[in-house]
Amino acid sequence: MIDAVLGNLREFWMVHTLLAIYTVMLAHHAWSGKRQTKDLADYYVGGRSMGGWVIGLSFFATYASTNSFVGFSGRTYAWGLPWLLFIPASVAFCLFAWIVVAPRLRSFTAAMDSLTIPDFIGFRFNSTAARVFAAVIVIAASFFYMTAVFKGIGNLLEVFLEIPYKISIVIVFFVVMTYTMIGGFISVVKTDAVQGVVMMLAAVLLFAGTVSAAGGLGSILEVRAQPGGEELFTWGGGVAIPVLIGTMVAGLVKFVVEPRQLSRFFALEGDKAIRTGMIVSSVTFAAVFSLLIPVGMYARRIFPSGIDDTDLVVPRLLSEVFGQGTSAFLMVAMVAAAMSSLDSVLLVMASTAERDLAAIVVPGRSEKQEMAWTKGWVALFAFITMLISLNPPGGIVELTAFSGALYGACFFPTLVLGLHWKRGNGNAVIGSFVTGIVVLLTWTFVPGSEIIHEIFPAMLLSTGAYVGLSLIGTDAASETVLRLMDGDKAS
Repeated sequence: MIDAVLGNLREFWMVHTLLAIYTVMLAHHAWSGKRQTKDLADYYVGGRSMGGWVIGLSFFATYASTNSFVGFSGRTYAWGLPWLLFIPASVAFCLFAWIVVAPRLRSFTAAMDSLTIPDFIGFRFNSTAARVFAAVIVIAASFFYMTAVFKGIGNLLEVFLEIPYKISIVIVFFVVMTYTMIGGFISVVKTDAVQGVVMMLAAVLLFAGTVSAAGGLGSILEVRAQPGGEELFTWGGGVAIPVLIGTMVAGLVKFVVEPRQLSRFFALEGDKAIRTGMIVSSVTFAAVFSLLIPVGMYARRIFPSGIDDTDLVVPRLLSEVFGQGTSAFLMVAMVAAAMSSLDSVLLVMASTAERDLAAIVVPGRSEKQEMAWTKGWVALFAFITMLISLNPPGGIVELTAFSGALYGACFFPTLVLGLHWKRGNGNAVIGSFVTGIVVLLTWTFVPGSEIIHEIFPAMLLSTGAYVGLSLIGTDAASETVLRLMDGDKAS
């Protein structure tokens, strides 16, 4: 066993060296985050005092995990050119989140002293039941997403470093759990900003190296002549269009509804930071995805066939195509991509479990006790995800899409309409949640359901339930909510 470990260290010394440097950076940010964290607001949302550049990069980095580098890049290998629509779609959803959601969510949550999405929902609609239901949804959906990220990094370490998949999962668990527990939100965002820059450079290297190995930019046209290549250039050839559009919407609606993305808006220091963050994140998404998404098509030129699991396309490129130095950097960048998502999701799950579940059941604890319990939730949820990831229930894109569909179906009407429409109450929120979940889980049993991705009927019907129950019910908007909405109109 010891000989095998030493042999692995000798063979992949460059990667292990870079990983060691990266781990030192994590430790530094964890320690500095701990020193700057004085209370729960600091630990959960950075004290609401962070600038646009760092939050804009964090908004990108926390989304662009191994799901992007491994899952989204590799998917073009099977789905072809239509998957390139993901690029403009990502920018559109990003802008929608920053323009429609960010300004009001920041002002509302600051006025309500809200630190999580479920407690915002509870305060906005004066409903503890809606708050608890929302918390359960956040925790359940987060498990699907974190499992996808664990799977992506496990595949990378197994293929590239020859570390057995299950051991890789355990290593990831220990690292991400430790620095998330110690540093909280400030540590996470600082690390995200660095990781965002690293991922941008990695996207350039991955694209350039793959294109070069494939024979140049024009080599993509030669894929058409390969066996099965023609279908990659036609609509509905590699994948049915409803599945394509549905997968994109399910993956990208997270910009608008997923707590780990929205928590960045809680932390913004002002309107100028919102404008800066919007520009930084949207430009970064456009640039990085323009490089990542085509990689799978060029990989089809390098590997004409034989890759059934598209999650393995990028790991094979790293192990078989790139030189040792470039592969080492790309490998570490993808580890960074995974960590930048895992830490954010873990912190959201832990803060939600503590503030919106445990604190309701056992009220009256001090902030020090709540923070200690939050760190315990981080460890517990990381451990459970590790266990699930040892035998994951699906592929990266599928797990990511289901997580996004669950958030979209449940939270889209509640958050978007809750921020811009005075009507609404706890019953409307709960009815919307139940409708969205039921439609998601039962849509495949509806005749002809394969024509439309389940996220569309789920979001449509959950929105209808929200609007209908809001119109027939009593409004729950407090004086604070009404003042905030009227103040925005006046300004």
